[in-house]
Amino acid sequence: MPASATTAGPAGPSPSTGSGPSTGRRPSAVDRFFKVSERGSSVGRELRGGLATFFAMAYIIVLNPIILGSGTDKYGHQLDNAQLVTATALMAGLTTLLMGVIGNVPIALAAGLGINAVVSLQLAPQMSWPDAMGMVVLAGLVLMVLVASGLRQRVLDAIPGGLRRAIAIGIGLFISLIGLVDAGFVSRNPDAAHTTVPLGLGTGGQLQGWPVLVFVLGLALMFVLVVRKAKGAILIGIAVMTGLAITLNSIATIPDEKWGLAVPTIPDKIVSMPDFGLIGQVSLFGGFREVGVLTGCLFVFTVLLSSFFDAMGTIIGVGEEAKLTDEKGQLPGMGRVLMTDGAAVALGGAGSCSANTCFVESTAGVGEGARTGLANMMTGGLFLLALVFTPLATVVPSQAATPALVVVGLLIMASNVGQIDWSDITVAVPAFLTMISMPFTYSITNGIGIGVLSFILLRLATGRARQIPWLLNAVGVCFLVYFLLSPIEQALGLK
Repeated sequence: MPASATTAGPAGPSPSTGSGPSTGRRPSAVDRFFKVSERGSSVGRELRGGLATFFAMAYIIVLNPIILGSGTDKYGHQLDNAQLVTATALMAGLTTLLMGVIGNVPIALAAGLGINAVVSLQLAPQMSWPDAMGMVVLAGLVLMVLVASGLRQRVLDAIPGGLRRAIAIGIGLFISLIGLVDAGFVSRNPDAAHTTVPLGLGTGGQLQGWPVLVFVLGLALMFVLVVRKAKGAILIGIAVMTGLAITLNSIATIPDEKWGLAVPTIPDKIVSMPDFGLIGQVSLFGGFREVGVLTGCLFVFTVLLSSFFDAMGTIIGVGEEAKLTDEKGQLPGMGRVLMTDGAAVALGGAGSCSANTCFVESTAGVGEGARTGLANMMTGGLFLLALVFTPLATVVPSQAATPALVVVGLLIMASNVGQIDWSDITVAVPAFLTMISMPFTYSITNGIGIGVLSFILLRLATGRARQIPWLLNAVGVCFLVYFLLSPIEQALGLK
């Protein structure tokens, strides 16, 4: 970190909106530290912006525990819902405050959607939960090294733009499928059915039961709110559907297992002491003993790649929306912002709530006028305040929260699909394969690997080998070994 950051407050983007109105009064210490007037903002506007951002992304307190809690590790263990709520809120609050102080930008952080699915459905089933979270910590540490060494730009350049967009789209499709499955809208057909169709609608091809109705109505409500550009649309949808679920559960006979992890009942108390039982439950290198060095490195690489490019896109997008970028479209102080994001990935793993990353919902606060890290003080503070309201979050059933996964999945796709060059077959084919492989194989790693290998193959086939960065070739070799690991082990007599 530059020395100036320790003596004059957090360095941040140079102002693009003027130095603010001159009042003849010396700015307060808070104003000077966050450069509030310098960026043409005010303390009141920053606090309102921070409040708007919190309400736009507070759904993660409910959604992240549902995604992580739906998975079991290699030994059949599930994470406790109340502990997950505590971990999610705590790490969101701490990392958001950290970004405000160090980066001085109005960008809030919390457990990343998509990355948590990798941890829950890909890493945990092959190792213990502490092992899986340890790999998230390692990904964060590697990300920080990349930023510190200046390699971040080289890594960014190595992944073709079309493939990066396809990865984001694939993740959008993947989390949408997770939402549909967890809600019971889509279910796996039993093997005894002897059908070639692996998934079906509801139960036996029909939507049955009140819980599924809650999901359908919640999905419709959220889409209406999004179309109407309602602030906090996802959070409002979750709250309304939770109220409906509690009402239905009180007047109808609904087996608890139909609701999933959380049964919608009025809690005995609204405020309780948070349960910090998951904090620090991490094994840094235990996962490598479970899956081997190569597979372990690829798992770390998958978390790293998702975190790195998600953060890059969000930071630039929010910076442009806030008019904090320079004439070249770059956000000054990007190194500090990215370093903080890398630390947030590691902290999320250490807190057992999966990698924390920048949230695009921060644009809600920007829309209210937020331009500095002071807005993060409000957002982060509210996340920490939410720690004592854990009982409220633990009564939200999957059917009330999972519509948010489908909505977020759509928004991710909509913002990326038009930016892929579909006229270039060497881009279109890898992008398509990446997108469909993630949901169809239920694996983000598989999608990235298939996309990278197909891109390299088609560029070689069209005589454009020189257009393949050496770093991408190295990644391709790792994925080739990953997919051929079983025959390689057999050939070497290791299996």
